[in-house]
Amino acid sequence: MFNKVLFLGPHADDECGCSATLARFLEENLEVFVAIFSFCEESVPTGFEKDVLRSEFGKASQVIGINKENIFKYNFKVRHFPRDRQKILEELIILKDKIKPDLVLLPTLADIHQDHHTVAEEGIRAFNKNSSIFGYELPQNITSFINTGFIEIKNRHLDIKINSLRCYKSQAHREYVTKEFLKGLAKIRGIQAGVKIAEGFEVIKLRILA
Repeated sequence: MFNKVLFLGPHADDECGCSATLARFLEENLEVFVAIFSFCEESVPTGFEKDVLRSEFGKASQVIGINKENIFKYNFKVRHFPRDRQKILEELIILKDKIKPDLVLLPTLADIHQDHHTVAEEGIRAFNKNSSIFGYELPQNITSFINTGFIEIKNRHLDIKINSLRCYKSQAHREYVTKEFLKGLAKIRGIQAGVKIAEGFEVIKLRILA
């Protein structure tokens, strides 16, 4: 159904919303592209270099198996995306024309973080006419989530997700990157989908072409 997949991550480590799915897609030889819009220099915890998330993302993306040539990096200021939404939209349109993705993975519209919500809205504007669009969940930023779609994953994909997030030493204090949380969420979504484990998505738009 899909050949080219584009993941939109407002910040480095947001791929945790669906990195097991990315691992499955790569295993199935889909072409996966990743765009990260901020490396959050202003919000790095004390004791780490300001650009630590850039190097941590590099290690995490290698664990997932993403081709370096398929990664696009931007330097928008964390928590200021609403101010820069037009510039973000312009970059998204460039990606649309360059990649022509069949499927775009972006934050669910239910995400209340201002940066995530901006990428979701501008991503839908940019890709609405030409791509299927699924919204991934970051539970720490949502009060409700209509998971209308599920993608089954296997334990090997979940292990890749867990191992990739271990690369983010600067974010180790966050509960949503723990092995227990990630396994529990995958099991819940699996129960809802009628499989062992899965990742859940808000299906914003689905295009099935002849």
